[in-house]
Amino acid sequence: MPNLEKEGFEMMKDMKIFEGSVTSAKGFMAASCAAGIKYKDRTDMAMIFSEAPCTAAGTFTKNIVKAAPVKWDQDVVYESPSASAVVINAGIANACTGAEGLKNCKMTASAAAKALNIEENAVLVASTGVIGMQLPIDRIEAGTKVMAGQLCGSEEAGLNAAKAIMTTDTIPKHIAVTVEIGGVPVTIGGMCKGSGMIHPNMCTMLCFITTDAAITKELLQQALSEDIEDTFNMVSVDGDTSTNDTVLLLANGLAKNPVIDQKDENYELFKAALHQVNTYLCRKIAGDGEGATALFEVKIVGAADKQQAVTLAKSVVTSSLTKAAIFGHDANWGRILCAMGYSGAEFDPEKVDLYFESAAGKIKIIEDGVATGYSEDEATKILSENEVTAIADIKMGDAAATAWGCDLTYDYVKINADYRS
Repeated sequence: MPNLEKEGFEMMKDMKIFEGSVTSAKGFMAASCAAGIKYKDRTDMAMIFSEAPCTAAGTFTKNIVKAAPVKWDQDVVYESPSASAVVINAGIANACTGAEGLKNCKMTASAAAKALNIEENAVLVASTGVIGMQLPIDRIEAGTKVMAGQLCGSEEAGLNAAKAIMTTDTIPKHIAVTVEIGGVPVTIGGMCKGSGMIHPNMCTMLCFITTDAAITKELLQQALSEDIEDTFNMVSVDGDTSTNDTVLLLANGLAKNPVIDQKDENYELFKAALHQVNTYLCRKIAGDGEGATALFEVKIVGAADKQQAVTLAKSVVTSSLTKAAIFGHDANWGRILCAMGYSGAEFDPEKVDLYFESAAGKIKIIEDGVATGYSEDEATKILSENEVTAIADIKMGDAAATAWGCDLTYDYVKINADYRS
């Protein structure tokens, strides 16, 4: 079981967090298979299915260049009365594929609809991998049929699905949370993939969240859209916003909790549980950035307002020079102050305090914009952990924001130089 308190999470009373996935909520099943789309030695397709029709919400890339699955899913989320299944493939992104790419989305949905006895417009699709290649639709359709016959509600099935959607990821990313809403246990489970081309604006990131909560479509979408701003949109591995970024949230209502139809205490409980799922998953993406050796967390505190804090945190976490210094375990704080300075946010650099923190301790590096005479050896020790935090207090107010990224290593260049081969 993940130690969320150790990782800095604020645990809520009566909330249980465990190593579940998209199968943890009632009525959800998953399957995976090796369709041979690109990879020859592993599974590369996954399916999620709900026994009951779901209310669906989604957030999508704001890149003008949108993959075909993004366009298909936007239609399903915004126009269809419900959704029941998601079909995901890894290896080929189905992006920049024109009319044929959209046709392949329709053919995938049609294959799933026939196999599952549901409507075509109740099937969501997602792809990740190389841009510009057409999907081998015959393999996609065959894989879809195989998975429909292997659906299972076990945690193992959920874990295997999380593994099947990986590309350059080195670990599967999945989690689940149970919280009591209206006297009834409600579960939210999720899985995601993402390692490179990560800089969401709603990373190549895909995230699938399932819940047995009963909640209106309007509030489900609102909860997701609001929370994305503080979680996935605060992650950056390399500054590249993908063509395929998608977060889907499906709610089937099988927990039988009082329907969440207004912004009351039950809505806030649901949103808090969703935040835990999203925060855990986006930290896992950041820490598993291509070639990374460390999760790099940036906290801006003492800001005048939230937007100022967000702007500053993102500027630091995306700074290539800062990321390279983290890789070298070098307390080169000038790079952090510099990145804050060109962010576009106004602040007084002569009032900034900066700290580095990790499991090895915490050290104040600068005070009021000037070095403190800190021990370089102690700073290096702190920066040598696999999770490192920089905390900047700009002393202007009470607002704060946190961003997540990773160090920049030699391996990042190697991975992306050879990505298509």
